[in-house]
Parts: sequence; structure tokens; C-alpha cells
Amino acid sequence: MISATALWRASLFVLCVIPPIATFVRAGNDESRPALAVVISVDQMRADYLERFAPWICEGGFARLVAHGAVYSECRYGHAGTKTAPGHATILSGTHPSIHGIMANEWIEPDTWQGRVAVEDAEAPLVGITPRAWRSPGGVIEAKEGRSPRSLLATTVGDQLKIRHGAGSKVFSASIKDRSAILMGGKLADGAYWTENGRFITSTYYRSELPSWIAAFNERQLVEATFGRRWDRLLSREIYDRVQGPDDAPGENSKWGLGRTFPRTIDGGTGQIGKDFYDAWYVSPFSNDVLAEFVKAAVKAEGLGRSTYTDLLCISFSQPDGIGHYAGPDSHEIMDSMLRLDRTLADFLEFLESEIGLDRCVVVLTADHGCAPMPERVHSFDRPGVTAGRIEGATLDALVGGSLAAAYGEPAENERWFIRDNDGYRLSREVLDAHAVPIADAARVVRDALLSFEAIETAFTREQILGPVSTPDSRLLKLVRNSYPPARGQDVVFVVRPFVIVNFSLGGTHGTPWDYDTHVPLVFMGGGAPVGENIEPVGVVDLATTLAPMLMVPAPPEAVGRRLF
Repeated sequence: MISATALWRASLFVLCVIPPIATFVRAGNDESRPALAVVISVDQMRADYLERFAPWICEGGFARLVAHGAVYSECRYGHAGTKTAPGHATILSGTHPSIHGIMANEWIEPDTWQGRVAVEDAEAPLVGITPRAWRSPGGVIEAKEGRSPRSLLATTVGDQLKIRHGAGSKVFSASIKDRSAILMGGKLADGAYWTENGRFITSTYYRSELPSWIAAFNERQLVEATFGRRWDRLLSREIYDRVQGPDDAPGENSKWGLGRTFPRTIDGGTGQIGKDFYDAWYVSPFSNDVLAEFVKAAVKAEGLGRSTYTDLLCISFSQPDGIGHYAGPDSHEIMDSMLRLDRTLADFLEFLESEIGLDRCVVVLTADHGCAPMPERVHSFDRPGVTAGRIEGATLDALVGGSLAAAYGEPAENERWFIRDNDGYRLSREVLDAHAVPIADAARVVRDALLSFEAIETAFTREQILGPVSTPDSRLLKLVRNSYPPARGQDVVFVVRPFVIVNFSLGGTHGTPWDYDTHVPLVFMGGGAPVGENIEPVGVVDLATTLAPMLMVPAPPEAVGRRLF
């Protein structure tokens, strides 16, 4: 039997090999077409990092992009659920989660109440790692379920390149995280690669076996070579203290043998290569270096920048997100990570200069989301009237459950009124029907219960989210609407107040519509992009609609952004 994925890809094959009768191209010629477009996402990079750390960045990294690019300093996401998968799906589709369908990193399926990962696909098994093929001194490494972009409901710039030019354009994507690589690459990418336990892998959605150059790259064991390596600050401690505050700050994590202060030894704390080591490596800046080496190898081995038409390389540096969750945005750790990534980026741009020529490239810098200040830092100012703190999801569950029980009685022992799903609740239609309770009524009970809780800013029912837009619509409702795919959305969605974190007892996180989560960098360098800073408000959805005509292809059909230049 042919899988649904195979049928879908086969149906698009015709589009890739038969030139469309009518095409849209930018005024220009093949000589003005970039040889390579490189879209870089720095996971959890807040917009203010470019300014905050500017005195200590080098000339060839972030500073090179800023000095020679179009800098949009007021760029924001237009959706509420600012998490990794929705952000990376938005970057090159130019549309919101309400359209592209990626509402979170994982969610509960409304019909089955079974959890699913955004890029999960049992019909696309992993390629390059299996439990029997890869062992560590710590024991057998379990392989995950398969992965693909099946859940992505929108088209990307990379898809447009493939539809327009077929094999004449190559599209590759790479990250430490599977969802980042897969969702930036789109549905027609030639390859999407990510790491599992120190190896770059893919899935059968893309190919049946790893290319020989990736197998050879994995044999070099660059990840394992960092075992026992020391991570210390690039600059003097006094600079970090002045910019970020104390190294050992309340709320920071302490696991994987990393502790809470510099210096650190990257060994997982167990003395052997295993899961804890790979976790420690991921949150260390050394993972950025390995990823950069991998994409350099990809450029050479796949001949990127040497195709008939423009090639696209998507890179997502995941490490800042890992260390941001570990220690927060005001830590020594995040500052040092960004400074080291700056040096890694400078080296990569020099590589592009020597290999292809930056004058033949377009480079775009952005991020998938920002990060909230840790509540402990907000509390340290000891000011009245500031709501900041950490709450457990179980606390909200008890509130919601108590309100439903008060309204309709206790459910039977084997019944559940609801299940929490990200920042929302799903109600059991079966149980509500059995008790003759209209779901709309129950949703209002849940909403009102959440609104009574001090840490909740607002909450909306499905009816409110999908109902007519008021004039003027509330800002938060608009952002929630943009995060809400109707076929996958919850029955009630809530928004926490600023500086409130749910279900993280330590470290930092993101996922809200507040400015610290939505405000990200956006820089275009090359391809005729105007040089200089622009302070007009723009959206990440504008990235795809601006980049596509630079590559002489139509913008993705579902895109809602505007062309910036």
C-alpha cells in the first residue's frame, strides 16, 4: 500500500518537473538572481540582545549583518503561542499558526485526546539511527517516532523554489532540533537534518539512507570530542556582572553536571557519554559550532550556491533556547552564548565569502520567539503591585475541575470533564453529552474560573475566538485568533499575566503574547536589501513575502505578510 505521504509527494512531483504555464518573476534577469539564500533563525533570540551585547560582538558576525543589511528593529510575531514549532513554521510560510496549523510544539488531538508532536509521523521512520545501530557506554539509545512536515498546512519559500525550478534549486535545512529543521525546510525540501544523540539524522520522508557525506561527518564524532571540555566566559566576569547581574541568580537550573556558575565541564555529570552528556552538550555553545561545521559540509557536498537557480539553506541555532530555559535571558550563560555564537556566525559568513561570495548571497537573520525575564529577577526589585511568579498547571486544573463540579456535579470515576493542552483546555464532548451539558456552557464556566485567578490576564472560549471580529478587536484576542487553527484549537484558551510562568519550577521560558516573547530581530543582507535601520512596526510574516521576490519566485500562497522593500 502506498502511504499518504508518498501520494502527497508524488502529486507535487508533477509541479516540480513541469514548468507552470504562467509564472511570476521579479523584474530582472538570471545574473541578478542570488546564488544562495541563507535564512538563520536563532532560537529564543530576543531583539534587545543585538543592542544589549553590541559593545562586545565582533565585526564579522552580527555586526556585519547590521552594518550591511536592512535592520527592522521593531519586528514581532503576530500570534500568542510563541513557541519553537509555530515560530519556525511562520518564518518561511509568511502566515500565522491559525493557517499553517502548527499551534505548539506538541498538542492534544481533539478527537482522540492523544498527544502528538508537531513533526511526528509514524509513516516516516528515522534514518541514520536505530536502537540496535547506535549504543553508548550509558546503554542503548532509543530511537524516536518518525518525523516529517505532514502537519504543516502551508507552503514555504523553499516549496515555491522547488515548484518553480524543480531540481534547478536545492533546499536544505539543518538544526539541532527536528521541528526547527523540518518546519523551516517545508514540504518539498531536498533534505532536512537534525541531531539525535550526537548524530545528524533525517527520516524516510526525505530519503531512505543518509548521504555518504553525512555518514562520514557523523564518523568524525565531533560531538563526543567535546566530552569533558571546559566552558568558561569569553570576557572578564566583571563585564557580565555589570550587564547581566550576578552569575548565581535565583531561579537558575542545576543539572546535567553543569551547576549554576562558571566555569563548567561538559560531561553530563556522570563521567560517561550518555543522555546527560548529550543534554549538557546541547545547552553548551559547542553545539552551535558543530552545527556550523555541518552546514559548511552541506554547502560543499551538495554544491549549494552552484545550481541553475537560487538554492536555499535554512539554519536554526537551537542552543540559545536550551541555555535560556536553563538560566534565563538575564544570565551570564545567555550573554556568553550569544557572544560565542557571534564568533561562530562570523566564521560562517567568512566561509560563504570564500566559497560562494557574499555578494551572490542573501542572508536573513531572525528568531522563532523571545524569552520572559525570570520571576525571581522581577521579585528582586520588591515593588508592590507587580504580578510575577511560577504556577503549576495542577493548580489551574484544580480550579477548573472544582468549578465544573460545582456547576454540574462530580463526574463518574472513569470520566474526565477536561484535559489541559498547552495554554488551554479541551472538554470531553462524550462526558458532557452524558450529563446533558452544552459544551458552550461548560466552556464559559471554565473561562470564568480562569478569569477569577490572579495570575491569568484573560481567557477566551472557542466561540469567542472563532466569532465575529469586534471593532476594535482586543489586541490579545487578535493574537490568540492568529494562534488558533480551528480544526486543532482548544475549547478555552488563556493568557497569563506578564512575568508569570506556568509549569517551569526553574529557569526561563516563553510562549505568551507579551513583548518579551514576540519581539525578535529581523535583518536582510544582500540581494538589493536597503542598508540601514527601519523602526516601522513589521511582522515575521513579512519575511517570506519579502524574500520570495528577491529569489524570483511567488510568495507562498497562504502568506499574509507584506513586502518590505
